[in-house]
Amino acid sequence: MASGFFALLDDIAATLDDVAVMSKVATEKASGILGDDLAVTAEKASGFESSREIPVLWKICKGSFINKVIILPLAFLLSAYLPWLIVPILLIGGVYLAYEGAEKIYHYFLSKGHEKAKNDKKHMSKEKWEKYEKNKIKSAILVDFILSIEIIIIALSAVIEQPLYIQIISVTFAALLATVGVYGIVALIVRMDDFGLKLMKISRDDKKLSYRFGRGLIIALPIVIRSLSVIGTIAMLLVSGGIFSHNLHQIHDLLHSFPTILGDLLIGTIVGAIALLIFKTINKAKTLVFSKSA
Repeated sequence: MASGFFALLDDIAATLDDVAVMSKVATEKASGILGDDLAVTAEKASGFESSREIPVLWKICKGSFINKVIILPLAFLLSAYLPWLIVPILLIGGVYLAYEGAEKIYHYFLSKGHEKAKNDKKHMSKEKWEKYEKNKIKSAILVDFILSIEIIIIALSAVIEQPLYIQIISVTFAALLATVGVYGIVALIVRMDDFGLKLMKISRDDKKLSYRFGRGLIIALPIVIRSLSVIGTIAMLLVSGGIFSHNLHQIHDLLHSFPTILGDLLIGTIVGAIALLIFKTINKAKTLVFSKSA
């Protein structure tokens, strides 16, 4: 009986070891997209009043956890029973990411004055600002949903040959670790100025290194946020282009002579421009129809 008990403990230890190894493999496999996820999330979580940054980020983070709860079981079911659906779902997500990126570029270059006035809280009533905040949170959660699908599918592909229970544990761990890591770093970024202000108050001497460092954090925050806005837009186009080039052999073969990043950015930009053109055309058609009926 004693030998059977120790054999059971040995089996449990071996299983935990397998799970730990596979969790590490799945996390490393998905880490390539985490940088893009971080940039996109930071861009989506910025642009709010200081008092609203953490509450807004927490709402997006909760939405991200809900996304994982929805996606994880569906990913395992699709992988087991309908694996052919995974690629079409990824491509649809890729179109949306490309559209988001292209729309930001469009507003920056062609509607810069209008967008600036629209997003400037000084020109907004409380109701409009609350509506803007809700819409941005919804957009952030939707983008997170697409990126979460990509992260989970990539992590799953790394352990697809393993037993189902190891797939479930390792991929779930990788997904949750990605969420905690990304949103934790974003929280630190958006509170850089508060941390810098506290350092300045504690030191109270502009000659001290801590005071200068705190002031540097305050000065750097707007630059970091603006940079992340640009990086986040590029990241959405890169992820979108990567989805298409990795899952459509025709596109992959067409871009074989291009550097990977340049090729993905090119495809993401083209897909985004087409999606944006279609969306604008549909909106104009709806406007014409409604104006004639009125």
